[in-house]
Order: sequence, then C-alpha cells, then structure tokens
Amino acid sequence: MKKAIVYGASGLVGSYILENLLNNTTYEQIVIVVRKELNIQHPKLKMLIGDFNTLSEVIKDIQVDEVFIALGTTRKKTPDKKQYYRIDHDYPILATKLAKENGAKAVFLVSALGANAKSSIFYTRLKGETEQGIISLNLEHTYIFRPSMILGDRKESRPMERVFIGIFKLINPLFVGELSKYKGIEAEDIAKAMVKSAEQFDEKVKIVHWEEMTTLLK
Repeated sequence: MKKAIVYGASGLVGSYILENLLNNTTYEQIVIVVRKELNIQHPKLKMLIGDFNTLSEVIKDIQVDEVFIALGTTRKKTPDKKQYYRIDHDYPILATKLAKENGAKAVFLVSALGANAKSSIFYTRLKGETEQGIISLNLEHTYIFRPSMILGDRKESRPMERVFIGIFKLINPLFVGELSKYKGIEAEDIAKAMVKSAEQFDEKVKIVHWEEMTTLLK
C-alpha cells in the first residue's frame, strides 16, 4: 500500500484530493501539511502543522510514495508579486524536492492552462517556470494538470470569479475538438482525475488537459 503527502489540502481542489485519497483503498496513509488544524478526522490521516519556512523540519523522516500539490493564491490575497511567486513557484518546488528526498517517486501538480515559462504574462510565465522547476527534479513520474476555469464553491468570496464561472458554464458546450482544453472543469473532477492517474503510470512526464482529465473519470 502507498503513502502520499498533500499540499493545499485546505483549498478547493486540494480538499477533494484529500477526500479521494482517504477513500482510496490503495493508500495506507495520507499526510497533509497545513498552517492551522483542519476539522477532519480519519484513521489514515496524519496532519502536520507548519509552514514552508520550517517545512524541512516538519516533514523530517516522513516517508511517502507520492506528492500531490494544489497550492496557489490570488492577486487579491497576495498583491505583492514576490510573495505571490514564492507561494505559486518556490513552495511547490520545495515540497516536491523534500518529498523526493523522503522517497517520493511521483508528483501530481495542479498548474494552469497556458502555462509557459517564456510567456510575457506574469501568471502564465510563473506557472510555466513552476512546471519546469518540478520537472527538473527528475522524479520517476511527473504529472501536470492544466485546467482552464476551475468550477466549484470556494470558502472565500470571489465575486468576479463567480461571474466567470457562470459564463463558462454557458459557453462550455462551444469548446469542442482542439478547443476542449478551454472548457471549465469542476474542482472535484480534477482531484478525481489526479488520484485516478496514480493507479497506473504510463509516462515519465505527462501534461493533462480537460480531455485527458475527463477520460480518466470514465
């Protein structure tokens, strides 16, 4: 049986990843690292309290097979670009590096559609650089999930995002063929696809868009 560590377990996609892993019989232990205790109890759950400044000590000697990363922030919550970069770039790479040192053979990352390290747009360049950094760590398997609009109810208020989600639900049927990658996808379905993809590895580095994610759900 496998052990996994999850980063971002308090977030929208991360909470669904955690739920799916806890309910999956192929995993014997799920480790999460959170800044404050979550109201979750499960015999397979190991909850560690800490942040990325102390992460190497927090997860010292925590052996895992896989690492799932669903970290991210918003410009509203983190207007400072340096801090934004630290959360969306530095932390995922550090989490992967430490997981590899603790035995992880595979990493599953929530990235974003359009991620491109050479982009002139801050957000897509950031996501692309994060992907490159994680790929360079050379785990046996690196699976990168690139959703377009992530659908679902978040804990925090994001009024403009709710507007865009409503629009995406209306126009989703228009995205067909090569445009299917632009379709919005439920956070729960992203999480299910990520956990499902861990059942059988077929590539060293795999980029997963909407069509591949929905195929994994069948």
